[in-house]
Amino acid sequence: MFQNPTDEQLVDLLKNAKTIAVVGLSEDVTKPSYEVSKYIQSQGYEVVPVNPNADVVLGRKAHPSLTETEGPIDIVNVFRRSHEVAAIVEQAIQIKAKAIWTQLQIVDEEAAQRAQEAGLTVIMDRCLKIEHRRLLGKEKI
Repeated sequence: MFQNPTDEQLVDLLKNAKTIAVVGLSEDVTKPSYEVSKYIQSQGYEVVPVNPNADVVLGRKAHPSLTETEGPIDIVNVFRRSHEVAAIVEQAIQIKAKAIWTQLQIVDEEAAQRAQEAGLTVIMDRCLKIEHRRLLGKEKI
């Protein structure tokens, strides 16, 4: 049975992460992916948009897939449907990401287990913005 990391583990992850790839980051400012990403960018994280249908989001070049991003990725934040998580986990493993974080109502127990077996921290069915605010408040990274 899957369990999310403890608050202490989440604080450690969030304080040590620098780069967050957002899979499914939309150019549409009304979408949750945009709102959450704008918030995490305002907190000092480098946001790497992953969206094959976008060129630039939040002033950053968008990439068609995780495997086409450049440089190290600490957290992969997933805004895709649950059935797409397994393929994203495989890409996250391939690029040696440290963690995979699926947003609210995005759950894939098998993909989570695969990610954990590969050494990734897995946070599932939680909003990164809500958790960051709850755990770190207005604290800047």
